[in-house]
Amino acid sequence: MPAASVPFGQYPPARRTLLHISDTHLLAGNRALGGRFDTGANLTRTLEAAEATGIRPDAIVFTGDLTDLGEPEAYAALREAVEPVAARLGAPVVWVAGNHDERPALRRTLLDLEPTEEPVTGVWDLGGLRLVALDSTVPGWHHGDLDTAQLAWLREVLSTPAPLGTILALHHPPLPSHVPLFDILELRDQGRLAEVIAGTDVRAILAGHLHYSTSGTFAGIPVSVAAATCYTMNLARPAVDVNGMDAGQSFHLVHVYDDTITHAVVPVVDAPTGDYFSAEWVERMSQLTPEERLEAFSRKPR
Repeated sequence: MPAASVPFGQYPPARRTLLHISDTHLLAGNRALGGRFDTGANLTRTLEAAEATGIRPDAIVFTGDLTDLGEPEAYAALREAVEPVAARLGAPVVWVAGNHDERPALRRTLLDLEPTEEPVTGVWDLGGLRLVALDSTVPGWHHGDLDTAQLAWLREVLSTPAPLGTILALHHPPLPSHVPLFDILELRDQGRLAEVIAGTDVRAILAGHLHYSTSGTFAGIPVSVAAATCYTMNLARPAVDVNGMDAGQSFHLVHVYDDTITHAVVPVVDAPTGDYFSAEWVERMSQLTPEERLEAFSRKPR
């Protein structure tokens, strides 16, 4: 058994792993977003950082605002940037629509589907883990909603449990926000979604929209919001004065275990890093008994 697969603690390796990225906000011609944010370069840095982890995820999930204006050229650029990485990682890409996206262009350019206003939804079987993409966008508006037809579809999908449970992915998180402006643009009528997922096998909800990482629970289900790759909200300022900054970008690594799911925030940053731990260190630990590992690493100097 490879050293990385040897459980050093009480948990076996994760059953499935997802790469969760959000809010790329690309513009045609890679124009600077707001005149200042290079969204193309920031996406490239994020993808490079994700690939450098060495993790081969079971899926790469983008939770919305893939482009800033819904331009076909921007979707084409996004596809050109992401698909080679996904191919190297051997992972399918799940595109979720956000309020800055336009359904017709997204469907045609990213999904090779008819360019209609139909919601962008889908179901993926990731070796027993079911991933369901919802479309919380409202054409012509920036707030979120899930119409009756989509909720009925979701209820039907969830009527049969999946072996490893279900994860939902949508753009607008069913959570309160620290930033007042996002409450205006929240997912509306959230109680209807809560009714549909109550008592089902939904284990987690992935979302974006807020441009900062946060988490909470909705209807008893953990919700994890990934920060944006384009820019993030500077929460070090008073809530009413929060604005975007070209810093703090990150993505999430979602690890699915039998009894829990973790969401690790991975910063996209160049910073000095110590070199004490390594693959060789892990290999040495793997050759020891559990008691010897505690003695070698846990005991404090006497």
